[in-house]
Formats: sequence, C-alpha cells, structure tokens
Amino acid sequence: MLQRFFILCSGADRLILKECSHGEQNKYVGIGATVFFTAIMATIAASYALYTVFDNYATAILFGVIWGLLIFNLDRYIVSTLKKREKFSSELLQAAPRLLLALIIAIVISKPLELKIFEKEIDRVLISEKNAFTLQNKAEIANQYTPDIAELQGEINGLKNEISSKENEVNTLYDIYIAEAEGRKGTELIGKGPVYKEKREKHDAALAELQTIRTAHTATIAETQSKIAALKTKQDTQVLETQVIIDKFDGLMARINALDKLPRMPSFFIFLLFLAIESAPILAKLLSPKGTYDIKLDDEEAIVKNWAAQNKYQRKMMRATDREINDQVYGDLASEAELYEQRKRIAQSLLKDQAQGFYNRQQRVINS
Repeated sequence: MLQRFFILCSGADRLILKECSHGEQNKYVGIGATVFFTAIMATIAASYALYTVFDNYATAILFGVIWGLLIFNLDRYIVSTLKKREKFSSELLQAAPRLLLALIIAIVISKPLELKIFEKEIDRVLISEKNAFTLQNKAEIANQYTPDIAELQGEINGLKNEISSKENEVNTLYDIYIAEAEGRKGTELIGKGPVYKEKREKHDAALAELQTIRTAHTATIAETQSKIAALKTKQDTQVLETQVIIDKFDGLMARINALDKLPRMPSFFIFLLFLAIESAPILAKLLSPKGTYDIKLDDEEAIVKNWAAQNKYQRKMMRATDREINDQVYGDLASEAELYEQRKRIAQSLLKDQAQGFYNRQQRVINS
C-alpha cells in the first residue's frame, strides 16, 4: 500500500512500472517518497511563517496545507515530465527550468524554518532593535514638546528672576536704613532721624511692591507649571501609545531582517540542505541510467506516435484519392451529351420563369 502511494507521488505510470524489475520500482518509490516528504516540510515551514503573520493556528495550518499541496503538485509534475534522452546535455537543458524552480522553492521553504531554528538569536537582535527604537521614539517625541516646555520654563525663570531681583532690592534698602540707624553709614548719627525715616519709607514701599509681585507671579508660575505638567503628561501618554507599536515589532519581515544581521554561514548551509532535498528527485532522474521503465515508456509513446502518424497519412491519401476520383468523374460527365441537353432544358425553363416573373411585377406596378 505504501509502495503504491509513493509510486503515485513519483508520477510514474503504475501499469508500466508493474512490468519492470523490483529495483526499478524501488527507484521510483524513493523518488516519490522524496516528493512527499518535501511537501510535508513545505507545509510545516509555510504554517510557521503564516503563524508569525496571522498569529492564529487554524489560519496558519489551513494555508500551510494548501501551500504544501501546491509544492507536492509542482514536484510531482517536475519529476513526471523529465524524460531520459540519448545525451546528458539534452536532459540537463530540459531540466534547467525545473532546477531553477527547485531553487526558488528551496528558498521559500528554508527561510521560515531558519526563522524557527535561530529564533533565540533573532529575539536577541529584535530586543536590541526595539530598545534602539524606544530611545529614538522618546527623542523624537521629546523634540515635539521640548520647545514649548522650554518656553514655559523660560517664562517661569523670568518671573522668578524678577522676584529675586526685587528681593535683592528690598534687602539692600533694609541694610541701608539699618546702617543709618546704627550710624555706620549715611549721616553717621546714631538714632532714627529724618534720614532714617526717609530710607525706611523707601524700604517699606519696595517691600510692598515685592509682596504684590510675589503674589501675582506665584499664581502665574503655578499656572505655567500646570501647563508644563500637562505637556509632560501628554508626552508620556504618546510615548506609551507608540511603545505598544514598538513592542509588536516582531512580524515576519522584522524577523527576516533580523536573520540577515546574523552570520550568514549557518543559514546558507540550511538553504543548501533544502535545495538538496528539493532538487533530489530531479537529480535522481538526471543521474540515474536509462532503465526498463524509461524504455517501456518510450516504446508506448512510440506506438502512439506511429499510430497517429499512420492515421494522418491515411487521411491525407484518402483526401488525395477522393479528389482525383471526383475530378475524373466530373470530367467524364462534362462530355456526356444527354446530361448537357438536360441541363440546357432546365436552364431554358429557369430563364423563362424569371422573365415571366419580371413581367408580372412590372404589370402590377403599372396597374397600381
């Protein structure tokens, strides 16, 4: 049962192969098994690749099975259409397009399994890339909000500097009227004289201005700090929202790009392995000597070709003979006097009928 299934996979004619030796049958069983297991590996590889895209087992398995059946059908067609020739160069030329197709299929099959085999290494590369993207994303978002925050912070600093400048002015006036009272500066008279009172009034006026400025600026600073806090909250929210997108940066294309950043030699050997598997049935047919199956198949095809050629030649000769007979028959009839007289009478009667019909139509036109 298993042997018949693998022979079916090889695309060989089972009735012809049944008349061949066991060695010839085993050859095609091996070719069919290669075709079958190549399709199985294609199904596994495609299912994994599609799972990384859809993140759904049912969808990935469904389309993976469809892809595996497609690869199976292609491989079976490739193997079954390769015919043994008298020259190896002719066989190689015939197999060149099929080898190219095998190369393409090997690339398609090997890439998803490379992604699975080197999954840990790819994850490490993706983590590094995600971290770089995170820092870059934060810097780009910060560039959007930094000018506004810096402008508001500048306003706060200006208000604080104004308060600080007024405080320094008040402190200076305080030191002046205290020094006047102690007789250290000014009139150098100890006591609270007219000059002391004048300087004290300047200090008190500046202190009142300081209180007014401090009250107004404190409210403005609090309002500006609220704006800065709102901008920073908005910035942090945008960072969190975009970070979700960065965290999902592990799709099929991202993993393929990460795989390309790893050393190429291991991936290349895996590709060679799948290329050898995919091209194995074709190479087996190319390298194997012409067997009894190929001879019997050529014989069957030759019989059909000869039968078709004979039928074509017979139809050609029948048409030529029929044409010659018809020419001879009609040539002989052309010289028959009786036939001539009969055709003449028929023609005369036809012409009379046509003339009478024309006359009748003219009469109807005149009478109307």
